[in-house]
Amino acid sequence: MAETIEGIKANEPGTLVYASHLVDGQPLQRIFYELYRDEAAFEAHEASPHTRRYLEQRDQYLASTEVDWLTLQTGKGTDG
Repeated sequence: MAETIEGIKANEPGTLVYASHLVDGQPLQRIFYELYRDEAAFEAHEASPHTRRYLEQRDQYLASTEVDWLTLQTGKGTDG
């Protein structure tokens, strides 16, 4: 994960937020929050070599994956 995040920091200007969170009391659980400038930025993220490598290898480390798609309504530090 650390390698993937370094690739995102260095090569993805359209990825506005990419955060990996630990969950209190759940040492093996992680929650990721991602915010992209637009659909094109998300597609560039998904196609990047560091993300492709992570996606290809993650299943061997994960018990399950849940993805929730959010639509930004409003907020601070966003265009919403």
